[in-house]
Amino acid sequence: MGLQLSLIVIAIIMLGSVLFACVKILQEYERAVVFRLGRYTSVRGPGLILLIPFIERMVRVNLRTLVMDVPPQDIITRDNVSVKVSAVVYFRVVAPEKAILEVEDAYYATSQLSQTSLRSIIGQFELDILLSSREKINIELQSVIDKQTEPWGVKVSAVELKHIDLPSEMQRAMARQAEAERERRAKVINADGEFEAATKLTEASAIMQSNPITLQLRYLQTLADISSKNNAVTIIPFPIDLIQNAIKALKG
Repeated sequence: MGLQLSLIVIAIIMLGSVLFACVKILQEYERAVVFRLGRYTSVRGPGLILLIPFIERMVRVNLRTLVMDVPPQDIITRDNVSVKVSAVVYFRVVAPEKAILEVEDAYYATSQLSQTSLRSIIGQFELDILLSSREKINIELQSVIDKQTEPWGVKVSAVELKHIDLPSEMQRAMARQAEAERERRAKVINADGEFEAATKLTEASAIMQSNPITLQLRYLQTLADISSKNNAVTIIPFPIDLIQNAIKALKG
């Protein structure tokens, strides 16, 4: 009786092991790459799939978009400036069978390829372009990496430069350059203002010269402005033309 019970328990355990080996449940974002006696047969899933015990085996593949950080890379730009650049890569598996058959570890391979491509592409640009044209560089990085990962069944959807660290001496030089540029713009704006004011004064003097009555009106307006203020001392401007007429009369 005890032997029979032991055999029944062993049979149940073996049956459970067989069922566990042949029945698999895959999530919506998962696929199973199935091998039969070592030979690739098909991609199955999602949901419930059945495997032939001891004959078939499967490898799970995640189809969701993955986010991978590219650690800071020491790079020398085209104009010989040493920088540290880090990035982030968004990619996903679109062909599960290729991701298993064509490369040993698609995720590790994509990571290494991203690092080497980052160093290669960034080294082709000068520092000013690197700082001002990130979008252009992101697109070029995405295109280069995606083209090389396509045989692995991996689609690189986006690459974004994360940090660009400059040497301290370069940061100080850029700060001085930015300050000089601000001073130059301020001087240009000030000069433009002076030029515009001089132009307006020239136009006003031409109008007053062609019509002397405008000068008298301006004189009266100036007197009105002075009288409206509570000053202890009031200075009344005297027209120059009256003085000139008086001098001519005395000489005559």
